Amino acid sequence: MMRLRTLLGLVFAGLACTAHAAPQHALTLYSEPPKYPADFKHFNYVNPDAPKGGIFRQAGFGGFDSLNPFISKGVPAGDINLIYDTLARQSLDEPVTEYGLIAGKIEKAPDNTWVRFYLRPEARFHDGHPVRAEDVVFSFQTLMKSGSPLYRDYYSDVDNVIAEDPLRVLFTFKHTSNRELPLILGQLSVLPKHWWEHRDFSKGNLEIPLGSGPYKVAEVKAGRSIRYERVKDYWGKDLPVNRGFYNFDTMSIDYYRDNTVALEALKAGQFDYWLEMSAKNWANAYNTPSVTEGRLIKEQIPNGNPTGMQGFVFNLRRPVFQDVRVRQALSLLLDFEWTNKQLFNGAYARTRSYFENSEMAATGLPDQDQLTILDPFRGKIPDQVFSEAFQNPVTDASGMIRTQQRKAYQLLQEAGWRIVDDKMVDVTGKPVSIEFLLAQTEFERVLLPFKRNMSDLGIELVIRRVDVSQYINRVRSRDFDMMVGSFPQSSSPGNEQREFWKSESADKPGSRNYMGLKDPVVDELVEELINADSRKSLVAHTRALDRVLQWGYYVIPNWHIKTWRVAYWNHIGHPKVSPTNDVGISTWWIKPDAKPAIEVLTKEQADPAGMEQ
Repeated sequence: MMRLRTLLGLVFAGLACTAHAAPQHALTLYSEPPKYPADFKHFNYVNPDAPKGGIFRQAGFGGFDSLNPFISKGVPAGDINLIYDTLARQSLDEPVTEYGLIAGKIEKAPDNTWVRFYLRPEARFHDGHPVRAEDVVFSFQTLMKSGSPLYRDYYSDVDNVIAEDPLRVLFTFKHTSNRELPLILGQLSVLPKHWWEHRDFSKGNLEIPLGSGPYKVAEVKAGRSIRYERVKDYWGKDLPVNRGFYNFDTMSIDYYRDNTVALEALKAGQFDYWLEMSAKNWANAYNTPSVTEGRLIKEQIPNGNPTGMQGFVFNLRRPVFQDVRVRQALSLLLDFEWTNKQLFNGAYARTRSYFENSEMAATGLPDQDQLTILDPFRGKIPDQVFSEAFQNPVTDASGMIRTQQRKAYQLLQEAGWRIVDDKMVDVTGKPVSIEFLLAQTEFERVLLPFKRNMSDLGIELVIRRVDVSQYINRVRSRDFDMMVGSFPQSSSPGNEQREFWKSESADKPGSRNYMGLKDPVVDELVEELINADSRKSLVAHTRALDRVLQWGYYVIPNWHIKTWRVAYWNHIGHPKVSPTNDVGISTWWIKPDAKPAIEVLTKEQADPAGMEQ
């Protein structure tokens, strides 16, 4: 009787949940109505009648040695995620909304204890095998067991995953406060169980994997190039979420060891599109007839994303950086104003917030909502959090920063550092030598003035440039003193903040907690942010976290720009309306009546990778 009563209780509980929840075509963070209705035909930022065909050629940097983007080993090939479909797709013109892809309908518990995905029966892998619930369960369990450590953080609040029947998958949660979790699960790439179950998922290699997405890998030249072909009978090609996307018949990426060489290859017509990251190049490197004549187009596309933080990251695992006064002192030695004027043609603004270019960036003094969050931590966080608005140092752009150097010297003395025989020594009496790990040559010209300013105080900065593979391995193993690191943000921060800042991620190889931050206050603020129950609460918690990170001086903030700078040849077209949160390359197309800058040679005619340059 007891078993029967328990079973009946579970059945009635399930019926009660069903009565209060209904499958939807889209998910939003706080259950607000999505922008696009259930019967929408396509997103506003696509051309639904975009022509299909042609070859789209891009450039990659460094190389690759893996076709598995889900693990921490190896360097994955660019755009490899195009071969996989996810349960849902995030729209690019809303803060956080996902529409069903493999899952035609999504059902979320009113109390946020579970989410159920209803799979489309027509979903297929490239070999014709149907995508089923067991594939979803396999994908989740495989990523948790053998995937990159970020997945274990990302999915840590999932209690169980159940294949209820071949077309229904249920995820249950450990608690109800993580509102973002259903959307995070919607981003799950679905792997083919029948293909992977007899292979070692933890090892990266160049075996072409099986996917279900709009493209498949057609050709691989190890470390040099990769070519994708559009799947003509792609099962999802007519879905509203895919209409106007994936218009190129072929997409190729040729890898270059040097971005300067790559830029010259672009101008010579060797590939079609380039996202320019250098302000100097944008201002001076495109003075060519092809640009003047309008054949090579330069365009700035508005970027509505939070820019997040890019900066020179201190590795707190090194004793030399344990004292916040040392980190603050070194921060004073970056002369951004001179750098921006002399090296960047004044193109950039200095980054101040970890959530820059968004309403979540902390400005001024904390308001009452933030004080309510921060007050319990008084005495455990810097007093300036409550009394001062964080600001980066500002110079007169003359290149002379004696005021900042004097203040830096004073802070270093307070930290127990001193000058001995014209060299700065730390509290142990050891001369200070800091290695800056670097992969891209473009940053050397930025670091040289920084190196000079440090040298004036008797500190040696060693700029160590290595190849991409070695760089990635050293970063993963935390074998660096300083490096350039970025912490990208979305319009709705959530679980990924654990990966950036929490103590538990500091010692995980491959995590994004580059600096090795271990702070119980930050840990608690991150959890409170994730568990925010409204947009207003999320913004307040994000601003509170931002203030604590700012005053910790964990990075020397770099700079940002609020546009994407792109250059592309005029045989490429793109929609009149660009998405708010992305460049939208997947919505671009080849103009049927236009010829490429140069005729594309077949693989038998040429090797376009340019690796010997």
